Amino acid sequence: MIDNDLKRLSRLTAILIQLQTKRLVTATSLAEKFEVSVRTIYRDIKALEQAGVPILTEEGKGYSIMEGYRLPPVMFTETEANALITAEQFIIKDKDASFVKEYTAAINKIRSVLPHHTKDKVDLLSSRVIYWNNYEEVKTSKYLSQLQLALTNYNLTKITYQISENEERTTRTIQPFALYNSSQENWLVLAYCDLRKDYRAFRLDRILQLELLPEKFEQHKMTLQKYFEEAKEKHPKNTGNK
Repeated sequence: MIDNDLKRLSRLTAILIQLQTKRLVTATSLAEKFEVSVRTIYRDIKALEQAGVPILTEEGKGYSIMEGYRLPPVMFTETEANALITAEQFIIKDKDASFVKEYTAAINKIRSVLPHHTKDKVDLLSSRVIYWNNYEEVKTSKYLSQLQLALTNYNLTKITYQISENEERTTRTIQPFALYNSSQENWLVLAYCDLRKDYRAFRLDRILQLELLPEKFEQHKMTLQKYFEEAKEKHPKNTGNK
C-alpha cells in the first residue's frame, strides 16, 4: 500500500509539472506517459482539484491550469542542475549577445533556488566544463531575443539588412517563421519577406537594425520540412537567398 501511495504521489507531482509546463495536456497523453489507464488519470485530476489546484477542463481538448496560478518553485535534482550548467557553457559561447544575456539571467534565477551544497557542486562543474567553439566568446549579433518574441507573438518585423560585404543595404518587412543554427555559429532567421513575396533566410550578424512592429501577421501555413525541401530545390548549393 505504501509503495502504491508513493507512486501515486510521484505521479501527481509529475502531472502538476506537465500542467505547469504545457498550455494544454490530454488525459490520453498523460496516461501514455505514466503508463496508467485514462480512468486513473481522471481520478488523479480530481484529487488535484480537491487539493485546491485550479484545473480547467476544455471539453474534448484537455486540461490546463488557471492563468495566474503559480505552483511552488520546482526543485532540481543534482543531475538536472548539472545538465543546465553544462548547457550554460554551450550558450555563453553563442554569437548572439541577447541570447547569452537572457539565458544568463534565467540560469542565475535557477541557481538562486538550489540548496547550498548543490550550488557548490554546480559551481565546481561550471569551472571544469569547456566548450571550445567560439572560445573567445565573440558576439556578432544581438537580435535573437527580439526575433523570438516576434515569432511567438506574430509581430511584423522591420529590418535593415546588409546583403553583402560591399555595404549594400536593404530595408525589409519580414514575418519570422523559424530560427536556425546548424553549428553554433551565426544564427539565421527564416522568414516570409513582404518585398520578395516568398520565404528567405537572413543572417542575424548582417541585421544592422531591427524593429518589432505593432502589426500582426497570420500564423504560417508553411512547415519546416516543406521550407527546407523548397529551399533545396531553389538553391541546392546555398542555405538561403536574400
